[in-house]
Amino acid sequence: MYVILVYDIGEKRVGKMLKLCRKYLNWIQNSVFEGEISEVKLEELRLKARALMDTESDSLIFFKSRDNNWLYKEIVGKERNSLDNIL
Repeated sequence: MYVILVYDIGEKRVGKMLKLCRKYLNWIQNSVFEGEISEVKLEELRLKARALMDTESDSLIFFKSRDNNWLYKEIVGKERNSLDNIL
C-alpha cells in the first residue's frame, strides 16, 4: 500500500520520530513522509511511533491508498527530497 505520513510531535521527541520514520518511508518534507509499505511494516511503525509519542499532545496521521497511481502530487516551489534519483 502507498502511505503518506504526517506528524506533529513535541520538540523533545521530534528527532527520534524523524529517525524512526526514515527507516520505513521516504522523507519528503519536514514531518512528512511517503512511500510503499506492507501492512505488517505499517503496524510495526505505528507501534514504535506510539511508544515515542505523548498521545495527549502529539499526533500522527496516515493517509493510505492502494498505490500511488491513485494520487496526484503537485509540487509548488522547491522539492525537498526527490524520489526519482537514479543511482
